[in-house]
Amino acid sequence: MALKTVDSGIDFSLYGGAESLTEGLRPPRRTAVPSPTTEDDGVNHTKPPQDPNDFLWLMTEEPHRSRRMAIMKKYPEVTKLMGHEPLTRWVVLSVVSLQVAVAYYLRNTPMSSPIFLILAYVIGGTANQNLFLAIHEITHNLAFKGVKPNKALAMFANLPIGIPYCSAFKGYHLEHHKYLGEDGIDTDLPTRLELILLNNVFGKVFFATFQILFYALRPGLVRNQTPTMWHLINLVVQVIFDIIVIKFMGLRPLGYFVMSSFFAGSLHPCAAHFIAEHYLWDGLDQETYSYYGPLNILAYNVGYHNEHHDFPSIPWTRLPALRALAPDFYDTIPSHPSWPMVILNFIRDSEVGIFARAKRKAKK
Repeated sequence: MALKTVDSGIDFSLYGGAESLTEGLRPPRRTAVPSPTTEDDGVNHTKPPQDPNDFLWLMTEEPHRSRRMAIMKKYPEVTKLMGHEPLTRWVVLSVVSLQVAVAYYLRNTPMSSPIFLILAYVIGGTANQNLFLAIHEITHNLAFKGVKPNKALAMFANLPIGIPYCSAFKGYHLEHHKYLGEDGIDTDLPTRLELILLNNVFGKVFFATFQILFYALRPGLVRNQTPTMWHLINLVVQVIFDIIVIKFMGLRPLGYFVMSSFFAGSLHPCAAHFIAEHYLWDGLDQETYSYYGPLNILAYNVGYHNEHHDFPSIPWTRLPALRALAPDFYDTIPSHPSWPMVILNFIRDSEVGIFARAKRKAKK
């Protein structure tokens, strides 16, 4: 029996054997350039897709040190932007108070009820993501001048997260800055096992949904830390707080805190920064991406991520001033126009996935 065909009037002999006009087309470009250049107009792809079977292995030095030196040479006044930001401690106090208030409000509400889930996602997820990023800011000693007050504030910010993590995070995060992309040291990088198991649409959905678990468990599996007294203090303070919450408010408020932390690292608009910051896009070998949109208001300007990696000693309130000071350095770098679209594009685009990270052989 002959197959029926529809004559579209298109001469497919002109298309090299293609069976549709969309065959072989690349996904649209996802990143944009605030100030387009002749080398990159921010619209067209400038490089071919990355091989999805492996990470991108680079022999070059991480880019932030060299750009920092160039900016300091051209704009020496950038040093005036460095230093601690007292506003951070008051934002932390406000958000912790908000989370405790919502937890108290929900003390008699079943955790499976719509109101509990909605508040845990909308308020709790946003608030705990804010506290994650407060701890990130405090890790760089940018809330107080001294080290100990910063460590104490980080533990206070940790309370509504439900589990102790701020002391362990500091060690891993500082290594992430110092050894960006170095395999076996930078625990922000996916492992080879993740590449094998999650390098498909369903794997990417799973990864995006349970990001918080990957970032919580991967560091200990890849690179163990030597526990310090601060790790113990963090643990004791958190356990005491959780016991107090259970004793005076019940289990549901603690469930609210933990659920808030899960949503903060799941399919949440603000959680997109985890993927947006260092995954490779559009076939580029660019390791760090910024985002300059309105969600930065809720996230300590962590979207200014190239700026942050270039100058970790500049607090969140002054990162926009850094970009304004050196637009010739920052506005010519591709950035993300939207955080929510980052998650969607990460899942649906074949050109980006677990493989889309730049790695270097460890020097240590």
